[in-house]
Order: sequence, then C-alpha cells, then structure tokens
Amino acid sequence: MKGLALRLARENPRWGCRRIQGELARLGHRIGASTVWKILTADGFDPAPRRGGPTWREFLTSQAGAIIACDFLHIDLVDLRRV
Repeated sequence: MKGLALRLARENPRWGCRRIQGELARLGHRIGASTVWKILTADGFDPAPRRGGPTWREFLTSQAGAIIACDFLHIDLVDLRRV
C-alpha cells in the first residue's frame, strides 16, 4: 500500500493526503489520511500545493495581461448593459 500511495503522489502532484487516502479507499484499501501523510513525508514529498505548479507570483504574472484586458475593455451603456 505504501508503494501505491507514493505512486499516486508522484503521478498526481496536485493531490494532497486526503485525496490520495480517498482514492485508496475507493480501491478498497483502508488507510487514514494521517498515515498517508506520514508515508509521503517519510519519502520526502512536500504538501500538495508546494509539490508542483507555478508559484503565486508566477501565476499572477502569467494572468496579468488577461486581467488588465478584462478590466479595461468594456463599456457600460445607459440601459446598464455592458459591451
């Protein structure tokens, strides 16, 4: 079961301990989320949000153009419709 928990963590970097525990339960393995957490931390996995993906700063930088475009490219009409 330890190997399966580690495999799920490796293949799904955004999944946390509770999600992995839920998937293991669906497969018929009875294991607690805290046990999954112990397995992952013992093997060197960080908590899910820090395992992969962009940082908050990288996310905002990549989305800045779209955010600015949405904020400045609309027109409010007299009858309160937005174009």
